[in-house]
Amino acid sequence: MFDYETFRLIWWVLLGVLLIGLAVMDGFDYGVGALLPFLGKNDEERRVIINTVGPVWEGNQVWLILGGGAIFAAWPYIYAVAFSGFYLAMFLVLCTLILRPVAFKFRSKMPGARWRSFWDWSLFVSGAVPPVIFGVAVGNALEGVPFTFDDTMRMTYTGSLFGLLNPFALLAGLVSLTMCVTQGGLWLAIKTEGELQSRARKTAAVSALLAFALFAGAGLWIALGIDGYRITSTIDPNGPSNPLLKTVLREGGAWLANYRTLPISILVPGLTVVGTLIALEALSIRRHVLAFIGNSLTIAGIVATAGVSMFPFLLPSSLNPNASLTVWDASSSRTTLIVMTIVAVVFVPIVLAYTGWVYSVLRGKVTQAYIREQSDSVY
Repeated sequence: MFDYETFRLIWWVLLGVLLIGLAVMDGFDYGVGALLPFLGKNDEERRVIINTVGPVWEGNQVWLILGGGAIFAAWPYIYAVAFSGFYLAMFLVLCTLILRPVAFKFRSKMPGARWRSFWDWSLFVSGAVPPVIFGVAVGNALEGVPFTFDDTMRMTYTGSLFGLLNPFALLAGLVSLTMCVTQGGLWLAIKTEGELQSRARKTAAVSALLAFALFAGAGLWIALGIDGYRITSTIDPNGPSNPLLKTVLREGGAWLANYRTLPISILVPGLTVVGTLIALEALSIRRHVLAFIGNSLTIAGIVATAGVSMFPFLLPSSLNPNASLTVWDASSSRTTLIVMTIVAVVFVPIVLAYTGWVYSVLRGKVTQAYIREQSDSVY
């Protein structure tokens, strides 16, 4: 069997895959919700927009559950710090996620314009807020989070909700929102037709350029204005999960070290460039599925860039850098990781196969004629 170090690396990669899956699959229905009040010019168009994601949005939530479950089981220290320190931010996300199914179910129950407009804006809030908060969380991780542990491993967090909403974190939140809006616009371009499709295509192109510009700006800010973290003591990748057994230095430019020591790492942010170019070129020739795939590569590049830049750190501590959580000292036991790996090998392909089958069955466009014919049975 693999050693402890290898299993830790496997679950670092799998966590990244799950986060990318969340951003790609859940991202497009977040984006559709955020675009709903702006792209739908009348009630019928808004019903078309809602029903493009109506059959799949609940299934896409699986990626969120898998990501949270993986953090809980494989990286318990991360779960303890993030879900305690970011409690109010997570509670805000939870409120919007609770609002979401209510809005889907209630929106078409009554014909009144004011009633439906209220739920349309509820879907906007529940589509726009989670990506922003998730991006803010990543931005704070890159800056460092104010937590520490005492000698009995009890965690202390000294931050606040408003402290999380600092300028760089908000920029990261905008990167997250625009990449989801792009994904949502591309999904609508695939699933709709006519003027609605044209508006979705134009919106996706503008949003793709904006997401890339914001990502580049965030990268420049990290290179010039954000201190990174560097381990300055010997650390055993097969050692115990105790983050207090190392020493860490906070210094400028540390997040660029992996690109200097392993130049091939530059291919990761390069994936963002390639994905954006593919998406824009595909949009220009109206190959919407290819554009969706291209933007999915962009999302994968953005998420993976954060992970590669920080490696081996998972959640640095700005309060006590020595307490920072890394791949080598924040994981569950080796036995737990072995069991989880076996479960993942068996069930992840099943989930992917089932997801592919569902999208194959539900392929095709949602039209206004279909909404009129099925008015009593669709959202």
